[in-house]
Parts: sequence; structure tokens; C-alpha cells
Amino acid sequence: MYRIFLVEDEEHLNGVLSAYLESEGWQVRSFQNGGEGRQAIGERPDLWILDIMLPGIDGYQLLREIKADQPRLPVIFISARDADIDRVVGLELGSDDYMAKPFLPRELVIRTRKLLERVYGDGRQEAEARGRAQLLVPPYIVDEDGRTVRTEKGKAVDLTSKEFDLIVYFGRHAGQLLDREQVLAGVWGSDYYGSDRVVDDLVRRLRRKLPQLRLETVYGYGYRLVKA
Repeated sequence: MYRIFLVEDEEHLNGVLSAYLESEGWQVRSFQNGGEGRQAIGERPDLWILDIMLPGIDGYQLLREIKADQPRLPVIFISARDADIDRVVGLELGSDDYMAKPFLPRELVIRTRKLLERVYGDGRQEAEARGRAQLLVPPYIVDEDGRTVRTEKGKAVDLTSKEFDLIVYFGRHAGQLLDREQVLAGVWGSDYYGSDRVVDDLVRRLRRKLPQLRLETVYGYGYRLVKA
């Protein structure tokens, strides 16, 4: 299921567009100002739809920050201002499509579908690609490409780079009994010469952030992630 973030400050239009997009089976999260949208950049949806004129942070600034975080993530710009100027500026900043208000909600759905297909391929290709890019570490979903971890309900979990590397390592070796030296080499590299106790410290931090993680401690040896 594609995840789409919509930033539109007109409440009625926001609701209408969200409903049309959700009718296609997509998961839609909507925001009514640029500040709310900015806070969600790290969650990395499959596509953003941005109004240019927003209270607080405008669509231009939001687009800059989205592209700085993930340059290839597709974005559709919508605006009621001067179409030619907004189209040119939006394209220069990295938007993938532009729609001038007023437009039919169905047109936005069609444009969105075509852009998703162009970027990710058809549904089958998307499923295959995501199957390779995602690790299931029940009850969490680990997106290796996007370097994100989510709960079953889609809520993002904020991890440091090393915490993310650790859960990926355990996920790739689910069911295997791993000693600290193996984890140390897999996460820190074979040229790391520090104490293997850093593994225990990182595991404690990971468990604190992912309390439902089914990671067993094998005393005197190491760890094992319970295989789903």
C-alpha cells in the first residue's frame, strides 16, 4: 500500500482530496500547515502532495527540506497562484508534477497514480521491490532503503544510525545464535578494536525503543532474535 502525505491548509479541500486518494486504496496522512508537514519528513512516505501557499512554512521551503532528506522522493505541487511562475520554481526545486487550482479531485488521483507507476512501477513490481527492501521483525517493519522502522500501525520509531544497523543485522540473522564478536563485526566492522560491551549497551537502547522486540539474551554467549 502506497503512503501519501498531503499538505493543504484549506480544510474542506484537504478532506475532499484525502477521501479521493484513500478511495484508491492508498494510505493518506494529511496536514494543514507546513510546520506539521516538516515534522513528518523523516517518516518518508511514497509521495508528497504540497500546496504552495501554507501558513508558517510555505510549500517551497517544505519541498527543499523533503528533497534534502530524500532527493528521489516524488512530489506534486498544487497552487492557486501564478501558474507559470510556480510551475517553473517548483520544477527547479525538484517537484515532479504541478497542478493549478481549481482542479477536479479525480484529476489529482490520475496524476498521482501515473507518478507512482513511473517512479515505483506497477503494483507487482512495487511489492517485489518492497519485499527485498523490507525486513519483517515482528511486530516491527524495517525499511532498509529508507532506513526507517515502523510499528504494525505505521508509527515511525526514531533510531540512531547504529541502532538501525543493529536491528537490520539481527533481522538478517533471525533465529541464529550470535555471540558478541559476531555482532560487533557485523555492525561496527571487523576493524573495530573497542570492547564488545558496546553491543550490550546498544541492545539495551534498542530494547528500550522497541519494547516488543523478541530478542533473547543467551547468558554467557550473546543474543538471538526469535524467528517469525
